[in-house]
Amino acid sequence: MQQHELDAFFDQHAAGYDTQWARMAPIRESLHFLLETAFADLPEDARLLCVGAGTGAEIAHLAARFPRWRFLAVDPAPGMIAACRERAEKGDFADRCEFHCGLVETLPADAAFDGATCFLVSQFLLGRAQRTAFFAAIRQRLRAGGILAWADLAWDTNAADYPRMLGFWMRTMSGAGLDDEAIERMRGNYAKDVAILPPDEVAALVAEAGFEAPLRFHQAGMIHGWCARLG
Repeated sequence: MQQHELDAFFDQHAAGYDTQWARMAPIRESLHFLLETAFADLPEDARLLCVGAGTGAEIAHLAARFPRWRFLAVDPAPGMIAACRERAEKGDFADRCEFHCGLVETLPADAAFDGATCFLVSQFLLGRAQRTAFFAAIRQRLRAGGILAWADLAWDTNAADYPRMLGFWMRTMSGAGLDDEAIERMRGNYAKDVAILPPDEVAALVAEAGFEAPLRFHQAGMIHGWCARLG
């Protein structure tokens, strides 16, 4: 799937995105809970870059937990940015947020942020060099010692257990309320539109982008979460 197609897809589904994935909230909430520990060393007045911010779920969680933090929400889908802004306004933390509709590469390349999040985004970049460049673009915008926390779908698709894991994960998606047609469409998308790599290879891409060795701090099904510091 090309970038413009991906942007259009998420723009189209922005309004109902949170409702569609409501059953998956326990996974998201566990990731956000551990995110607090990943970012525990950041300043009390930290500035966070949220890449692929979507509807702003992680921003809402962190804004409630860290009342002096400020956020820049970045997403190429206008609908997602609109939903993120609406969430911030309803949650009364919009005065601590900025919103940028575009890719992270379109931001000024200065080290202005203490930390960054990037959840279920890099998996849509199919080329390894492209994916490494994406993480490098985030690195360029972090201050020394800054922390990146990210999550992606990951598994060894050549492993003997992958068919069983994929079936398990599809049943999990089905439990989230997706019908059979949607499940089969997702299965096809995983084969051609999502770069599912072994977890160690995903971590290696971030190390190649200039971060210290990542720590994998979360796993729920096929979703893995890591954090890495910029030396």
